[in-house]
Amino acid sequence: MSELLSEQWQVAADLGNSLKKKSWLLGTAESCTGGLLAGAITAIAGSSQWFDRGFVTYTNEAKMDMLGVNQTALDRFGAVSEEVAIEMAEGVLSNAPLSTCAVSTTGIAGPDGGTEHKPVGLVCFAVSYRKADGIVTLPFSQNFVGDRHQVRSQAVIYAMEIARRIIDEN
Repeated sequence: MSELLSEQWQVAADLGNSLKKKSWLLGTAESCTGGLLAGAITAIAGSSQWFDRGFVTYTNEAKMDMLGVNQTALDRFGAVSEEVAIEMAEGVLSNAPLSTCAVSTTGIAGPDGGTEHKPVGLVCFAVSYRKADGIVTLPFSQNFVGDRHQVRSQAVIYAMEIARRIIDEN
């Protein structure tokens, strides 16, 4: 477990360095990770220089109320979908004017709740960032293996890694 926390800390520090280099601020929208992503980020001293805010939107109602996720997307695709992850990340940027970029997580951490098409361990992500001509959003999905704690921990690390990669490329 301490090995996973050490990796989490290093990935968060790397993300912070990438954000500082660009003078960007990050916002988060979390469902299945329940605030663990924001917690990993704010465990880094000085993260207030590059972390703006986090939204924990565990229920569909919270996703709609706090982030403006569309009921139609929830009905059509389900809360665990790239479409909803996109709306969550874009909802951060709509509701947090200081945030330059956002990362979202929505998934099935288990031990139950999975289906044949959406198994336990499936997590959908999106990273959104502002450009002069609008917002760019990229979705990702990943299947993680392990118990609830392991799925959530892996999702936190993956979210920070994809956010850092996109920030570095843009």
